[in-house]
Amino acid sequence: MSLFCDTSALIKLYVCEPFTKEMLAAATAAPSLAVCRIAWAEAMAALARRARESPADAEVIDAVRLRLRDDWGDYVVVEVTQALVELAGDYADTFALRGYDSVQLAAARTLSEATRAPVQFACFDRRLEKAARVLGLEPAFDAS
Repeated sequence: MSLFCDTSALIKLYVCEPFTKEMLAAATAAPSLAVCRIAWAEAMAALARRARESPADAEVIDAVRLRLRDDWGDYVVVEVTQALVELAGDYADTFALRGYDSVQLAAARTLSEATRAPVQFACFDRRLEKAARVLGLEPAFDAS
């Protein structure tokens, strides 16, 4: 069973935040970790914002960026295609999701269909988690 991490979940594997312990345990237990290609840009933007907001942490953030860069090749990366963004558009409408949240959901659903295997979905947004459940994706854990 793959563990699909949206960007908020992925960041918790690198930065100590609430639910970091749970994410690390879920990642350790999963045979594979999957992300959407857009997670790279979202993660780098989040880390850049942290570095700007807390200049004293810039060195640590640089180390986190390097770890993410080193680990990226180990992840199953779901590519953003026209079919995926069209599905994401449908999900944005159906579930009242923000744009990138709908892309993350479409990527996890695409992975599930492509592998014909269960996918655990890790995120930290209630609406997104609820939509994932409706689509048959198993939540990684209850983060509410």
